[in-house]
Amino acid sequence: MTIGVFRPLCVCALLLVTPLSQAQGQVYRCPGNLYTDQISAKEAIERGCKTIEGTPITVIQAPRREASRPQGATAPGAPAAASGARVDPAEQRARDSDARRILEAELRKEEERLAALRAEYNNGEPERQGNERNYQKYLDRVDGLKTAIARKEADIAALKREIAKLGS
Repeated sequence: MTIGVFRPLCVCALLLVTPLSQAQGQVYRCPGNLYTDQISAKEAIERGCKTIEGTPITVIQAPRREASRPQGATAPGAPAAASGARVDPAEQRARDSDARRILEAELRKEEERLAALRAEYNNGEPERQGNERNYQKYLDRVDGLKTAIARKEADIAALKREIAKLGS
């Protein structure tokens, strides 16, 4: 007899809880990371929105920009060059030569690494290693070497472009 009384109580409890959860409203996440609770379920489906259940939403406001700044004034902590002030030509030449020296050193290192990779690659037929009894492991390593060589060549080309931008 207790079970007969228990069932109607469960059904009543469910009927009371369901409207409360629906009264809170659904929050939808729509394409473009737009969050809203101002649309109906039908509109959400039409727009391709998904419901957010039990996930708290945090909104962080972006810092406000200063509306107007006098011309020539810089933001606190900004370098003087940002305000339009010219850099001493001798100082600029020193910076350029430092940049060139760093880029050329990096270029030499990358070319050495490329030469080592090409030597290991051995025109597509590198020597098999002891842990490569499975032929697929060998093929995977060969493929990895091929992509590493392509990546190094692209890096070297980018470094050469940067050096060319600096001029002579």
